[in-house]
Amino acid sequence: MATEKKASPNVESRLRHNILKMPQEVYQASGIVINGRRLKSFVFTTDLAIIRNCDADAVFAVYPFTPQQAISDAIIKASYIPVFCGVGGGTTHGVRTLNLARDVESQGAMGVVLNSPISDLNLLAVSRVVDIPVIITVTKEDTNIRSRIEAGASILNVACSTDTPRIVKKIRDEFPDVPIIASGGKTGETISATIAAGANAITYTPPSPAILFKEMMEKYRE
Repeated sequence: MATEKKASPNVESRLRHNILKMPQEVYQASGIVINGRRLKSFVFTTDLAIIRNCDADAVFAVYPFTPQQAISDAIIKASYIPVFCGVGGGTTHGVRTLNLARDVESQGAMGVVLNSPISDLNLLAVSRVVDIPVIITVTKEDTNIRSRIEAGASILNVACSTDTPRIVKKIRDEFPDVPIIASGGKTGETISATIAAGANAITYTPPSPAILFKEMMEKYRE
């Protein structure tokens, strides 16, 4: 006889109840189990205040500057959820990317994220020097997914703007078992569509602190 599934108890502190919550649609995803921990939602930010006040499963710490050890160290130390650190792949590559990958692993990162321009040779070198998952970003439909996997990519990160669900489905049809993280967009509908296409987990870009603060100030003025 099937038992009725009960809702999980919800415990909040007196002051920290006003956290940034991930869209509920994210929880439709299967998740990716890494070292025994199931991850469905990745908050795409380097803002420590947001990282400390959200309910995401993990942090996607990728930013548009050359990666720096001081930044990854600060984020990993401040975060209470796993952190996946960007270590280059575009402007930053070669030996520097290898050193950065080693550094963030020693700092405690759960995985490393490489940008799409990185060569298969550089990707392979990174995968051999670290013992944590290597995530390769996919930004174009014509990416050779098989060569990326053969070069050591553990997980694909599909970030193709509005084309993401279509590209995810194309990859999933050819590679049914490859773990896929994908950008879900800004609405519940686009997140659901991305998961339905085959994404196992979603990266969510939160509103900026300025927007969140504006919403708070509007409430104060009421």
